[in-house]
Amino acid sequence: MHFGDRIKELRIERNLQQKDLAALMNVSIGTISNYENNVHVPDYKTLNKLADYFKVTTDYLLKRTSYRLDPSTLNQPLTNDYTAADLVNTTLSLTQDDRNDLIKYLNMLRICNDHKETDIKADVKKKK
Repeated sequence: MHFGDRIKELRIERNLQQKDLAALMNVSIGTISNYENNVHVPDYKTLNKLADYFKVTTDYLLKRTSYRLDPSTLNQPLTNDYTAADLVNTTLSLTQDDRNDLIKYLNMLRICNDHKETDIKADVKKKK
């Protein structure tokens, strides 16, 4: 898949015609067609505008990653002191062994949470 394929895929997902995307990006229909046919790539400003509109990273558009993420997700607060980006950066600063331990701990928390939910549902049924 090339850059143009990504743009076309995202455009179609949003049920947009090339003319609609062209109007949104303030470019010609021919320009959108050229992007989708891999004849040209957008300038920096238009690339950022496309990424913002489709809520993906420029790396996703440029095929540097296949991970599709709304960049604002990384700024999402998880606690008063940590955003999602902080958590990723902290995790990446750990040794591989510590990362493996972290994953084990997260899985344990998930299992405990599942048990709590099951216990709560059972208590609610008993009270009825």
